[in-house]
Amino acid sequence: MSDDAAAGSVTDRVRAGAQATLGATLVGAGIGHLTFAREEFRNQVPTWVPLDEDLVVLASGVVEIGVGAFLLASWRQPRRALAGAIAALLFIAVFPGNIAQLTERRDAFGLNSDAARTVRLAFQPLLVLWALWSTDAWRWWRRRG
Repeated sequence: MSDDAAAGSVTDRVRAGAQATLGATLVGAGIGHLTFAREEFRNQVPTWVPLDEDLVVLASGVVEIGVGAFLLASWRQPRRALAGAIAALLFIAVFPGNIAQLTERRDAFGLNSDAARTVRLAFQPLLVLWALWSTDAWRWWRRRG
């Protein structure tokens, strides 16, 4: 961890910890896409996606590993803000799939009721905020402009 992420205040250190946690979580989820949780992730691919479910799961797993690794390796601005923005965009990109999981009533990862799938939807915007806050992307982009 370098200057920008570890510098100074308790808030800076909490942000750095949140960034590392998010990066590690994405790497772990990506590995799950490729291995032990592949079938569960296949159940989350919306029926309207015009690609093979397994291809979508494998490709999204590789993307998650890449984004997670970028978060884990980026501690100085502007790379840090870019990593956070890309992670936020990833969470936004998968949101329609989460909506489809609810509307198509597809079970995966214990989300086997409309209530459980709806609660999950509520957490997706929090992941976007987590990515932007932990990397201090908002403040960095604002300062630039």
